[in-house]
Amino acid sequence: MRREHSMRAGHVLGVVGASGSGKTTLLEFLVVQLAARGVLVNIIKHSHHDLVFEPAHKDSARLRMAGAGEVLVASPFRYALVHELRGAPEPTLEQQLARLAPADLTLVEGFKSSPISKLEVFRPALGQAPLYPRDPNIVAVASDSPAPPEAGVLWLDLNAPQEVLAWLLGYMAHLTAAAK
Repeated sequence: MRREHSMRAGHVLGVVGASGSGKTTLLEFLVVQLAARGVLVNIIKHSHHDLVFEPAHKDSARLRMAGAGEVLVASPFRYALVHELRGAPEPTLEQQLARLAPADLTLVEGFKSSPISKLEVFRPALGQAPLYPRDPNIVAVASDSPAPPEAGVLWLDLNAPQEVLAWLLGYMAHLTAAAK
């Protein structure tokens, strides 16, 4: 998948972990820091819930509910494209990546079964088992606990987000060098 999307999505890294582990908080920090360094970052956020983008009484929602396949709402500040699946299968991560504008890095929250490189956010206090022992695509773990001796994966301090940022910048540099 990496090669196929190298021109559009740049580097792709999944960020996975249990609900409440701090994935969004970490992503927010990383995006702010990367953007300040001139890195263009896209985000794909997967949800298992229905998405509501506009109140039902707004024109765009009314037209979508009337049967439009896609509604694009545009303003001088942003635009949003809402595509109704209407029973069609959910698009794959690969299909979603192809929809995005070009970027240096695309961070993917969710799609945890996709075969992409991933950073796991793991908090043992949540009482859920870590993903890294069962997912060979997890290249690093950011956690608020020390690494167990048998971890076998790079362990980062979730409470030191600058450390995670430094790792991510190095990881991107490594991927860029390897692609040349």
